[in-house]
Amino acid sequence: MNITLRQLRVFLAVVRHRGFGRAGAEIGLTQSAVSRCLRELEAELAVRLVDRTTRDVETTPEGRVLAGELERLLGELDTLLLTARSRSAQRSGRVQVACAPTISASLMPTVIAESNRQYPQVRLVLHDLAQRQVLEAVRDGEVDFAVIVDPIRHDELELETVLTDPFCLICPRGHRLAGQHAVRWEALAGERLVLLDCHSGSRPLIDRVLAERKIVCEIAQEVGHATTVFRLVEAGIGISVMPALALPLPDNAGLLALPLLPQVTRQIMLARRHNRSLSLAAEVIWNLVRATARALPATNAGGRA
Repeated sequence: MNITLRQLRVFLAVVRHRGFGRAGAEIGLTQSAVSRCLRELEAELAVRLVDRTTRDVETTPEGRVLAGELERLLGELDTLLLTARSRSAQRSGRVQVACAPTISASLMPTVIAESNRQYPQVRLVLHDLAQRQVLEAVRDGEVDFAVIVDPIRHDELELETVLTDPFCLICPRGHRLAGQHAVRWEALAGERLVLLDCHSGSRPLIDRVLAERKIVCEIAQEVGHATTVFRLVEAGIGISVMPALALPLPDNAGLLALPLLPQVTRQIMLARRHNRSLSLAAEVIWNLVRATARALPATNAGGRA
């Protein structure tokens, strides 16, 4: 059967008003259009629904049965559609996400582009902050959620690991370690290091590995951004240990990124305040970050310049 919602709603309007003219006025159709809709519905059902007279319209017994069921079913359908519309409306608005710089520069551009494409009604606002500030923003409720490096201490936070990110060595092409396919951590002993500072989520992990392996290095410079690290290494100030998500290296910088063995990784996590529900808009962005992170190819630092 080829029956439309419009035909069913026209029929109910005719039953309520007992006439074509008043029914048409309610739903915005001419009297002739109402009459045509009703004839088409009766033809599809092969049953007479109303008896027409010169003054009035009377519903047939079959029409009364159909009208009673339709009132209930269309009422339920209207409720369902209103609920769907309400949920769609809630998937709009402003979603604030905080990230450490290496994550903001690597993972989040893809997330923002996909958010703009899939959820144009959502405005994703990125806060590019040092890890300590990111954690404060989540705990203070200044952002909806964050993408962070494993904070080790995670009181007040609900965490979900979405990505494992290995550390690699960054050095000039002419450095003594540059000819190796991979470098052991112990080979860093005695080197001058340019590292991200203590506000980075990666720095405590690097310091812990060096301490556990009793590797003594001189910290030549501590800076806040990966780009600065690369330029300092390029200038010969020292070599560096960086997360692979900080790659790729700047073009024409004359640098290499080599795997460090044994592999040490940092966990990239979604974080939100404990017992705080996300809005529907924030939830779809949370899921988008997760899907984007898990779709990234396995990191292979070897030889990248």
